[in-house]
Amino acid sequence: MTQIIAYDSSAAVTNAFGPETYQLRLVANSACNYRIGDGAQTATTADPFLPANVVEYIIVSPGQRISAIKATGGLVTATAGTLWVTEMS
Repeated sequence: MTQIIAYDSSAAVTNAFGPETYQLRLVANSACNYRIGDGAQTATTADPFLPANVVEYIIVSPGQRISAIKATGGLVTATAGTLWVTEMS
């Protein structure tokens, strides 16, 4: 299953991951920061950075959620974008 998050300067959140989801594949079309955890999540620019068009695999627990926000600060000034979150297994 793939969830699509449209993000900007305010954080966007997905639905909870499925009961069999232990790994995600992430890719975004602009630089973003993301946060994963139990319950509602609100990403900030202090959270892990995902560069544009880079595929990243991460380990999660079933039922967790992910939030994303466009990256800002330092050498990065990102635009609003889309994060594709694919539940692997």
